Amino acid sequence: MNDAASIPAQRKEDRPALLSIVCPAFNEEAVLLDFHRRLRRAMTALEQPFEVVFVNDGSRDRTLAMMYALRERHPNTTIVDLSRNFGKEIALTAGLDAARGDAVVVIDTDLQDPPELIGSLIAGWREGYDVVYAQRRKRHGDGWLKKLTALMFYRLMRRSGPVELPENVGDFRLLGRKAVNAVCAMRERHRFMKGVFAWIGFPSKAVPYNRERRHAGKTKWNYWRLWNFSIEGVTSSTLAPLKLSSYLGFVTAVFAFIMGALFIVKTAIFGETVQGFPTLITVILFLGGVQLCVLGVIGEYLGRVFNETKHRPLYFTNEIAMSDIGCQESAHSDGADPSQGEVNLKIDQGAVSRRAG
Repeated sequence: MNDAASIPAQRKEDRPALLSIVCPAFNEEAVLLDFHRRLRRAMTALEQPFEVVFVNDGSRDRTLAMMYALRERHPNTTIVDLSRNFGKEIALTAGLDAARGDAVVVIDTDLQDPPELIGSLIAGWREGYDVVYAQRRKRHGDGWLKKLTALMFYRLMRRSGPVELPENVGDFRLLGRKAVNAVCAMRERHRFMKGVFAWIGFPSKAVPYNRERRHAGKTKWNYWRLWNFSIEGVTSSTLAPLKLSSYLGFVTAVFAFIMGALFIVKTAIFGETVQGFPTLITVILFLGGVQLCVLGVIGEYLGRVFNETKHRPLYFTNEIAMSDIGCQESAHSDGADPSQGEVNLKIDQGAVSRRAG
């Protein structure tokens, strides 16, 4: 959603005084070190003061241990260790809650979204935009079915939602502090972050890029999870399914009334020579199916109302280890090669367990 009609005033600052980079992770031990290495190289090239906000979303591998090992070497690292797997949308919220930068970048750790693009996002922020999102031109590694279903989903959301949802846009984006505060003020449990990012408004700009294949490890998104995620997105962002159910019920009622009138007229004039069992059972099954579909849609919304009325916290944490933002990394903090020694990080899993406990 590029607000060309209301171009904001350019900021006086060339860059944020502090950039927070929020990185939710669930079982990402295969790629976490490579991601951190590329991220630091990109920030070093930009000479951008930054903090990394890792969110451990209940990982069952060595992801948390690697996070603590990275924090020992790089003090500008915050770790938010969630008490269990709450899902990516809640993990993103936890990371935004902990971020302290003047601007915040949200990025996955699987390296499908290149950290080198952050410089272009900062350039958009410098132009005065509060939201600068990365828009995919190509999606390498995705099959035709996933691309087709994604296209259908985005078009459905654009036509049925209360706000325009940018097409082919994920969570990879930069948010100014004003936008971050607005997102954090929204505390509903059923969160569709792409819809939340679009709903808050504020001047926005798109930065096109090509999305790469996953660098390592396995994706956590199978088609069943993507289906449930799409239902979550639709029901948390729009009332269109309820309206559609109302229209369907009205059309069905009109159709049933017309058919009933025709049957009455036919019987009065010609009599009933056939028992009509096939017609009767077809009408009953049709009406029953429509009613169940409508009740299912109502049930989805009612379940969300039930969860919201509990007023439970969005998440719990085992520990939040805040970064030392006064200890920023310089361009030569680790010598000529900023990744030197990182692959040999010593990970004390027992020490991590004691911290979490």
